[in-house]
Amino acid sequence: MTTLADEFVDLLFDIEPLQPVLLGVDPTRPGLGDVSEAAEQRHRAALQRVLEQAQTIDPAGLDAQDRVTRDVLISQARSLIEQIDTRMTEFTISDFFVAPASSLLTLLPMVGINTPEEGRAHLDRLAAIPAYLQQVAERHRAGVAAGRTPVAHLVQAAIDHLDRYLADPANDPLLRQSPPAGDEDFASRRERVLADVVRPAFAAYRDVLRDELLTHGRPEDRPGLCHLPEGEEIYSALVRVHTTTDRGAEELHITGLDCIARLAEEYAEIGNRVFGTTDLEEIFSRLRTDPALRWNDADELLTTARAAITRAEGEAPKWFGRIPPQPWVVEPVPAAEAPGAAAAYYLQPAADGSRPGTYFANTYKATERFRHTAEVTAFHEVIPGHHLQLSTALNLTELPLLRRISDVNAYSEGWGLYTERLAQEMGLYSDDIALLGMLSMDSMRAGRLVVDTGLHAKGWSRQQAIDFLQRNTPAAMVEVVAEVDRYIAYPGQALSYMVGRLEIQRLRAEAESALGERFDIRAFHDLVLGGGALPMNVLEEVVRDWVSRQHD
Repeated sequence: MTTLADEFVDLLFDIEPLQPVLLGVDPTRPGLGDVSEAAEQRHRAALQRVLEQAQTIDPAGLDAQDRVTRDVLISQARSLIEQIDTRMTEFTISDFFVAPASSLLTLLPMVGINTPEEGRAHLDRLAAIPAYLQQVAERHRAGVAAGRTPVAHLVQAAIDHLDRYLADPANDPLLRQSPPAGDEDFASRRERVLADVVRPAFAAYRDVLRDELLTHGRPEDRPGLCHLPEGEEIYSALVRVHTTTDRGAEELHITGLDCIARLAEEYAEIGNRVFGTTDLEEIFSRLRTDPALRWNDADELLTTARAAITRAEGEAPKWFGRIPPQPWVVEPVPAAEAPGAAAAYYLQPAADGSRPGTYFANTYKATERFRHTAEVTAFHEVIPGHHLQLSTALNLTELPLLRRISDVNAYSEGWGLYTERLAQEMGLYSDDIALLGMLSMDSMRAGRLVVDTGLHAKGWSRQQAIDFLQRNTPAAMVEVVAEVDRYIAYPGQALSYMVGRLEIQRLRAEAESALGERFDIRAFHDLVLGGGALPMNVLEEVVRDWVSRQHD
């Protein structure tokens, strides 16, 4: 199985050549990838061949780890094929990092450059940007011709993002890397490429968005996939991709409503202690309007995040048997990206140690952002959340590379959300205000089930989605609007958080019930993290096999 898994990884890296560069496993891998329709169909055919090979292997003849590897490969191949079939490149235009142009400005600055050879490879990548953006523009045109149109206000947001980028060349994020030792000309060559090649290419792409795409954009009352040709099928595929379950949009919508109803009881209990009221509307109002719950400045936001993560790092050995050695850092979201970016996100460390795990906290309009969500977000993104999970996966050198780098949203985001509640068990929250922050994030993740399905399956308008989150979460308006636009730009991904957490919690409860006093929380967490990112159905089999072995 390892040979086939490695063949699959080579195919993944051919499709997304930046991935091995960012992971540090192949830092001189050239190019940005080919996003033309012809290339996508070649990739699809190659993925189908690998999928069929894996399916012909009899799992009965494999050991436990190889069976898991086979299942992961099959799931990942199906997922990638379904993603190709959605043709999302055609209509995904946004300032959010899933859109092609925005992703370049987000990911390329994260590339580590340690040697002159890596520096030359990076300059070649920069020089490839015009051809890449021309391919993307052609895909957009094809999408319009087929009725697969973007969303107008997100096209405008992408234009505004590129205008900000082009207006400030001195702070170009593509200047972020330090020149490699031994290459004194790297900085000057990079500046010439940026001035003569890269910025003109982004300007030309911006002009395509402004002059050709904007007028074809869907209005704010029709932002969901259900308004596109075959939109229902596209969304159903993305639900499968991001949840790795067979749960449909209607079931997930109802699950979200149920979660929101249950959270009201917890708000009442903690809100009574903090604000002296059990009234949900009053609690939300206090969380939104109390000036004491705002940041004084960006530095205070970043300092609080670092302190929370440090506290979690000290407690982690009581709850995890394996603690990965990779370091972490906290940085602000780059200024050009910040207005349209999420409140926080995380970039995993490079496998070669050249880059630490990086927690990006959004300090845009910091004085309008809430301090009570700082701790829960830090725990989700770093420790015991994504940093612990992804760094652990990188260290699983006994497993095929596929298992260490596999991308399963329901697992990774489910784990992140699971650790928000785990942090409460670990005693990491500093006070009841921070616990209200935990509930606030729970509300948003439950709301995502409702709003994502509302937008893309039920035909909600953008304003309907904003209104729902305003009524049912205490989030600031700046974050509500950014969240809704994220769901519009990235359909289905928002479902992965709560679906994954509920599955992990269910599996833990089953194991605790079956094992009683023999249940070991450190062993359970090591098991869940010790196989890499797994589809939910595969994780279920792994946990049940583990429980069975404890009985032997």
